[in-house]
Amino acid sequence: MVAPIGPRVWRESDVEGGTGRGGGWYVRGERAEGEARVADIVVSGAGLVGLSAALLLAADGHRLTVVERDPAPAPDPSEAWGDWERRGVNQFRLPHYLQPRFRAVVESELPAVADALAAAGARRFDLLAAIPDFVTGGPRDGDEDLIALTARRPVAEAAVASVAESTDGITVRRGAAVRALRTGTPTSPGVPHVTGVALEEGGQIEADLVVDATGRRSPLPGWVESAGGRPPVEEGDDSGFVYFGRHFRSDDGELPPVLGGLAQSYGSISALTLPADNGTWSVVLVASSHDAAMRGLRDPDRWTRTVRTLPLCAHWLEGEPLGDKVEVMAKIEDRRRSLVVDGGPVATGVVAVGDAWACTNPSLGRGATIGLLHALALRDLVRQGPLDDPRGLAAAWATATDESVGGWYEDTNDYDRHRLGEIQAEIAGVPYEPGDPSWETTKAMEWAVTRDPDVLRSFLRVAGVHQRRDDALAGPGVADAVSAARASWRDEPRVGPSREELLATVAG
Repeated sequence: MVAPIGPRVWRESDVEGGTGRGGGWYVRGERAEGEARVADIVVSGAGLVGLSAALLLAADGHRLTVVERDPAPAPDPSEAWGDWERRGVNQFRLPHYLQPRFRAVVESELPAVADALAAAGARRFDLLAAIPDFVTGGPRDGDEDLIALTARRPVAEAAVASVAESTDGITVRRGAAVRALRTGTPTSPGVPHVTGVALEEGGQIEADLVVDATGRRSPLPGWVESAGGRPPVEEGDDSGFVYFGRHFRSDDGELPPVLGGLAQSYGSISALTLPADNGTWSVVLVASSHDAAMRGLRDPDRWTRTVRTLPLCAHWLEGEPLGDKVEVMAKIEDRRRSLVVDGGPVATGVVAVGDAWACTNPSLGRGATIGLLHALALRDLVRQGPLDDPRGLAAAWATATDESVGGWYEDTNDYDRHRLGEIQAEIAGVPYEPGDPSWETTKAMEWAVTRDPDVLRSFLRVAGVHQRRDDALAGPGVADAVSAARASWRDEPRVGPSREELLATVAG
């Protein structure tokens, strides 16, 4: 853990005769322990992660300029769903969920954001309270950790933007796209050192650090190569999933009863029922992108008929649809990139956060939460003062990324790979037998959640991004209960339509 720095930072005006670039930090003399220099930082991308990173860094006294390609100003959150266009975010009006860990971080680190989300109507959703006591064993100390604060993506982003744009030290420039990275004298032979950005509309911004938060479509590799650096190493491919979602609103602001988990598997499809803000929620069907028969789910009538065959989800249709079409998202990339290759950085003075670093299939709803944890890790690293050592910063950021969020990326990808394998086996009419003990443990844990209150809470801590699975299994009695479930989960009676029934429903 990095201890918070004190309120005092070195500025040019602090020392007689001092000089610093752009009124920045004083380069002569020594900084006292616990003090950090003020930096000029550019963040490219004004989404949830980019704005959160700016807020975290600004709270430590740094000067932030956030540039965003999309020109439309952030509206009042009450108008965001209907009026705001964000063409740079392809999932902007698709279903969205903020996990309990997201709430915990904003309440502790960004309380103004928590207040803005609440004022915008974000739902404080307590899944445990919605489950009968005979399943949960009744309320317990610590259950409050599992409460989410969630909203539709436009509403959440507008709320965060309202805080960022009124925060001293942050300038948000919309309609300003980065064209290239500006470079100066290299700090390592053959490695470009980034000193700012050049904008497409002309002009440039100097910076001590450039933060890429442009999301799934991040152009960072091209920027680095154009600056003379080696291309970052990337791993990943199309995740293999396609999403068909709709939003609904209730008359009284209440949610439908929760009869199962927010994510449920039904053979060759999955279903998500996701609470949101102001009495709204979304229902999503997830299929394999290679399952041509499921393309009929683009049709609202076929989509509705299919949801009605899912016994724990059908009642989530009992609301007013927000729009008359099914929103579809496909060609979703699972991708991770590294700016440190063969032990050396491809460029210094630039880092990637959130989906610009790694993006995953969104069915587990972890993207924004992982991105916020990554932004928090960046704030903590900058507190340690490595901006004075650009090469050291690049190495330290790679390590901090692996330690803070690398495992969450790997866990999510592992789950996705197996779930896609299950779907493909269902389509082929054969059992899914991957021979992976880790997957057996995951399935046994899912089976045991309705039978053991300790397993339920451990499972929700994993789902809510509080604990990774192996850590959660260390809870009292959890491993034993999950081990016992290994012999039973495959015998669970099937719920929902067979593959043949599903095909007939979708075909109409």
